[in-house]
Amino acid sequence: MNEQKFIINYLQYDNIGQLDEADRILCQKAELALDTSYSPYSKFRVGTAVSLSDGEIFMGSNQENVAYPSGLCAERVALYSIGANRPDAVIRSIAITAQTDSFEINKPVTSCGGCLQVMAEFEQRQGSEIDILFYCLNGEILKVRGVQSLLPFAFVENRLSASF
Repeated sequence: MNEQKFIINYLQYDNIGQLDEADRILCQKAELALDTSYSPYSKFRVGTAVSLSDGEIFMGSNQENVAYPSGLCAERVALYSIGANRPDAVIRSIAITAQTDSFEINKPVTSCGGCLQVMAEFEQRQGSEIDILFYCLNGEILKVRGVQSLLPFAFVENRLSASF
């Protein structure tokens, strides 16, 4: 038996003012996406903005349904929209933020495992890492280079597409 460990490298910013212009704009777009959240059940709004290599930005927000499993996270809304409308686009970065009237969010909200798996698929498909920014409104921002740091055991099975 060998014990292994993971080391995660990330950048921590105290506020949005410390970001470079491109990241600051992306976080602001994620904040704007909160307005399109459909979250009447959880009252927990999530907004995301995805920057493509050509400068275009796609936005997404969580979309709930009374049958909870039928809803979709903000990240997947934006990523699947890119997949459907710009299948050959290269994703440079994604910013995620959240807001609720029920309590104060003091730390950045991170993506769920399902969204991380979708990000991992996009990284594999495009052959390059995606910068991920977890943005706490009026607070700190965490920036991670690539999904591998967040989902080290992402499901990858190349044989599924190789034999068709």
